[in-house]
Order: sequence, then structure tokens, then C-alpha cells
Amino acid sequence: MNNSVPHLSDAEKARYEWQMWTPDVGEAGQQKLKAASVLVSRLGGVGGTVAYYLAAAGVGRLVLAHAGNVKPSDLNRQLLMTTDWLGKPRVESAERRLKELNPFVEIHTTSENISEENASSLIGEVDIVVDAAPLFSERFAMNKAAFVQGKPLVECAMYDLDAQLTTLVPGSTPCLKCLYPEDPPNWKREFPVFGAVSGMVASMAAVEVIKLITGIGEPLTNRMLWVNLRTMNFRTLPIAQRPGCEVCGH
Repeated sequence: MNNSVPHLSDAEKARYEWQMWTPDVGEAGQQKLKAASVLVSRLGGVGGTVAYYLAAAGVGRLVLAHAGNVKPSDLNRQLLMTTDWLGKPRVESAERRLKELNPFVEIHTTSENISEENASSLIGEVDIVVDAAPLFSERFAMNKAAFVQGKPLVECAMYDLDAQLTTLVPGSTPCLKCLYPEDPPNWKREFPVFGAVSGMVASMAAVEVIKLITGIGEPLTNRMLWVNLRTMNFRTLPIAQRPGCEVCGH
């Protein structure tokens, strides 16, 4: 995190007043949020909602990565995309919407998806990474760069009415390659999704980021949350480091 303590203006204090009432947050916690920077990979139903709530909470700097233009099929879940922006770049729609929500947040965008070529440089700009990418090539690139640089990685995903979430911390938890040594053969780029499902896991991922920044609560480390919204069944299961992992060396 940025070690300097940023000043909160009267307008910012008024904006964040209710969340600063949270025990152990206060003005000091809000200053930590303002000093922090977060990378969000992909701005779909999950990542876009994470970015929305982090901007609302006052995270000082967001780095957003997503290639391509807004499509009609995006609009059932991607809350940073709008009908009037069809055919235009997703990151431009996202930046516009986030600035409308909170002009105090600094937004940096790239019209690229995360890859082996850009992961290290983008992650080098931030304190925390949120992985909401649909492809494991992107997820593995972020995982490797985050663990090399010692940056926490919040992993969130959903399919149909199921969702999963964990927080990976270099030196303290398994990495993604411990959990998935290979690209899962059944993982699909396109899949059934309601916006409410992606938004649910996104909201919890945003809370994980807020906890990491402020130090409140207990992050979801060494555990994975599995959610089945068809049955409203929530399970938290332990996850373990894989001996001989080529990324984290366990």
C-alpha cells in the first residue's frame, strides 16, 4: 500500500460517513482505502461489479483491464456497460460510469485482457489484484505475476447459479496453480449467467479487498467459499498448497 496518509476532504468525509462508522475503520481506515490501488481484470458481471463497489467505497486508484466493445449480450449483467454505448470500448464505458459514481477515484484503463505479456507491468502498478477473468490463461498469468511480486489476489468466479471465492496471499496460502495445475478442460468461455449471481460473488469479492486494505475482519485465506444459489447452500472448504508447485514453490 501507499505509505503516505492521504488527506480526506470534507466532501469525501460526507460521502464515506456511514462506512466510516464501521468499527475499526473510521477516518484512518478510509485513508487506507484512498491510498490503495487495485487491478480488476475483466469488467463483466463479476469484475465490473467489484470495480463499482470499490469505487463507491473510495479505493483511491483502480486499474481496469478489458478488451473489446460492448455487446447486447453484456447488458444483462455488466453494470458498467450501457445501451447507449453498444459497439464502443468496454473500458471507456466503465471509466465513464465509475467517474459518474465517484469523481474522487483515479481510473486507469487498458483495452487489453491480461496476458503473459502485460500481467507483470499491470500488477506492478497496484497493491491488490482481483481476478474475474473467464479464461485460465489470463488467470494463470495473473497468479504467476502476483506471486512473484508478493501481491494478494482475490479469485472470484461463477457459473449458472454457482459461485466460488478465495483470497490468495503469497507466502501464506496456496496459489491458483496449486488448486488448478492445468487448464480445467470443462471450463467454458460462454456460460449461463444471471446478473444477480455474478453480482453476489462480486460484492463478496469487494468486501475481501476492503478487508485486505483496512485490516478489518478475517480474509478468506486458505479456504474457498462455494455457493449454490439454487439451494442457498454456502460451504467453506479448506484449500491446501500443492507440493512442488511451479509458481509458489510449495
